[in-house]
Amino acid sequence: MRSVGSFEAKTHLSELLVSVERGEEIVITRRGTPVARLLPIVEASQRVTALEKLEAIRSKLRGRVTQTDILEARDTGRR
Repeated sequence: MRSVGSFEAKTHLSELLVSVERGEEIVITRRGTPVARLLPIVEASQRVTALEKLEAIRSKLRGRVTQTDILEARDTGRR
């Protein structure tokens, strides 16, 4: 994720928008502090498709994966 200052964002907005259209996320800062994020708009159809895929995975795993399994997977590599 790229970070740009507010003056640069104002000066180069059209270039930043091209980058965002390509899928990049850009954080806009003021005096080094993040204040905004430019990100591509996700179409509603893409959200629905993603949710459908997640639901399919969830239904396949139902009963096979416990909360303990999830927490152990999350913590793997943190030790």
